[in-house]
Amino acid sequence: MRRIPEAELLDIALRILAAEGAPPAEASRVARHLVDANLKGHDSHGVGMLETYASHARAGTLKPAAHGRTSSDAPPFLQVDGQRGHGQVVAHEATETAIARARASGACILAVRDAHHMGRIGTYGEMAAAAGLVAILVVNVVGHRGLVAPHGGAFGRLGTNPICIAVPGVDPATPFVLDMATSKVAVGKLRVAAARGEELPDGYALDGHGNPTRDPGVIWADPGGCVLPFGGHKGFGLGLAVDILAGALTGGDTLQPGHPRGPTIVNNLFGILVDPGRLGSLDRFGEEVGAILDYMRDCRPVDPGHPVLVAGEPERAAMAERRASGIPIDDGTWASLENAARILGLVTGLRTL
Repeated sequence: MRRIPEAELLDIALRILAAEGAPPAEASRVARHLVDANLKGHDSHGVGMLETYASHARAGTLKPAAHGRTSSDAPPFLQVDGQRGHGQVVAHEATETAIARARASGACILAVRDAHHMGRIGTYGEMAAAAGLVAILVVNVVGHRGLVAPHGGAFGRLGTNPICIAVPGVDPATPFVLDMATSKVAVGKLRVAAARGEELPDGYALDGHGNPTRDPGVIWADPGGCVLPFGGHKGFGLGLAVDILAGALTGGDTLQPGHPRGPTIVNNLFGILVDPGRLGSLDRFGEEVGAILDYMRDCRPVDPGHPVLVAGEPERAAMAERRASGIPIDDGTWASLENAARILGLVTGLRTL
């Protein structure tokens, strides 16, 4: 494990993305998103994704210079075709437009289809909350085989299909941002665990024959394994609902087998952004949100060393610590960054970046 300063890690990401074919503005957007994910403690969605992006760019299933194209704009509805561009670019721009629509008319219903990996979905919830809006965002993951089993099933049939709910805080710097996969663990966290030589807890994954396993590398085995939904039938139900809403309702794909699968990641997003001031007193809304969050924090913890935290607080704490001491990058992730550079013909090792 090494600690890398934020600016240095950002520079590495920028150079890899530029070699991949991303123009400067697009490379900057993606690099900033990835490094912010690392800063906020979500290494699963950080720079460790760059090897995958490099591979997909070389295969032609990621279009590094592409932007989203508005295919329908009839307020409150906004539909964007991601054209297989970097999801961080497509989703950021779509969210900016949706925020402007919601501020103007009170709400926006956003549909984004056929983008590459959007990264940490909480980023777009944070954008909405910073603009004073409430956001409900769901994203499905298609383009490859299912990696999450249905409840009671032995093989993958769904993606990790995250849900994000973001609410402005009394202090704009401290919004409530719930961002979670509907599986017990995000696939990116399996990659991080494998890179660190760690095992999974019991009850998290099945191997390619449907047997329980603690091996985080099971997803990439042959035959490939899968992870389980969180909360049994409840997580499965939510994950399937996300696949329908983000896939079918946006005009994108679900993970049903009638669609082509290949070496890629495709994300579709369905979102609702609402101006809370259109539904009553904005002051009262803020007071009520502040009061319920304080009520949660004031609960006596089971472990005095671990106070109750609400969604968004772990990320802010991680960012403060990692900005001060550097971002931890394990040897496996560093090797992945070096391999991304090699795939792109950039260098023989990151030391020469």
